[in-house]
Amino acid sequence: MFQRRQELGENSRPPEAADEEAPEERSWLHRIFVRSGLLRSVALPVLAVFTALVIGAVIIAVSDPTVLAAWGKVFRDPLGALSATFFSIFDAYLALFQGAFGSPAQIVRGIGIWIDTGKTRPILDAIRPFSESLVISTPYIFAGLAVAVGFRGGLFNIGAEGQLFVGGLASVWIGYALTLPWFVHLPLALLFGIAAGALWGAIPGYLKARTGAHEVINTIMMNYVAFRLTDFLLQGGPMTRPDGLPITPEIKPSAYLPTLFPPPVRLHVGFFLALAVAVGVYWFMWKTTYGFEIRMVGANPRGARYAGVGITPIIVLTMALSGALAGLAGANQVLGVDHRMVRAFSSGYGFDSIALALLGNSHPFGVVLASLLFGFLRGGAARMQSVASVPVEIIRIVQAMVIIFVAAPEIIGGIYHLREARAGEAVRTQGWGS
Repeated sequence: MFQRRQELGENSRPPEAADEEAPEERSWLHRIFVRSGLLRSVALPVLAVFTALVIGAVIIAVSDPTVLAAWGKVFRDPLGALSATFFSIFDAYLALFQGAFGSPAQIVRGIGIWIDTGKTRPILDAIRPFSESLVISTPYIFAGLAVAVGFRGGLFNIGAEGQLFVGGLASVWIGYALTLPWFVHLPLALLFGIAAGALWGAIPGYLKARTGAHEVINTIMMNYVAFRLTDFLLQGGPMTRPDGLPITPEIKPSAYLPTLFPPPVRLHVGFFLALAVAVGVYWFMWKTTYGFEIRMVGANPRGARYAGVGITPIIVLTMALSGALAGLAGANQVLGVDHRMVRAFSSGYGFDSIALALLGNSHPFGVVLASLLFGFLRGGAARMQSVASVPVEIIRIVQAMVIIFVAAPEIIGGIYHLREARAGEAVRTQGWGS
């Protein structure tokens, strides 16, 4: 009986006591990240990306016929099966890296030719993959910041895609309809894109604040309105071309965002504008009264109301700012890359921005890093398919797995034995940005 009571006594100890008595059972990742308070901001995104790449490697291997054939002979040639698996994954990710950053050997060769002969085309061709990744990342930064601002305000702006569309429409109209000096034309086109996106975001924000209508439903509906409005304007509407093609007229060169290098490099000043906007968003959200009120409403609306914060204007302001940033993403794409607008000109930037805000923990610096990651993945996907014969959909799978791991951090915590707080103490009633 004494032994039974002793067993019950040992088993009935609270879990925190067991944790305190057995610190050696914790992983080194737990000691580095959890105890230093960096689990959610650093460890979780990094481990989510790493785990997603590992899963992507497994999918690459099992979808390669050569690897499957080698594993069919694993008992006769186990080293051959392992070698085929390794080189299949290595070739795929090497092609992904070169497609995103360029070939280091080609860059060095291009620099040597430029120094010896003065020819710039080889070095431009060598840095083009890296510049294209930055071009792809630029609208991601704007759109990711848009959703992150909404999250910080406790609002789920799923309408960034529609706001991006109307921002592009407004900018392209100013770009081709007016003839002005560039120092007036370009800022005006950008401002119209920002204003259109802000208006498109403020509408569901006002409905949310005044009537309680859920912003997710309203922004989804506003997306479809923006899509159909684009179809009307480009086919039968005022922006219809004489030849009937669903493409707007090309904007005037005075409205172009200046490029930084000669063709074929398309990198333009919009990338640095995106970085400046990210700094501005950080300053506004963390250094101003309005930014503090937005974060207060997102964290605890009742507490903010008790403190004297006007909930209605803050909600409208949050959605307007979110829409303005998304509209700026559309303006950037039109003025810096496409120079015209076509139907479905966005490649899902607005929807991917939700993942970027989650991966970046709704912080401007994190959103920039997440946007660069997605831009590099997307930039290298085409070369991975052409060189290693790996479908570009593998990259979509990797992105989806990153989203899953970030949205459900318990998965990463279970895999790597990380735990920030006991399940009974976890706070699950905070806003999207918390």
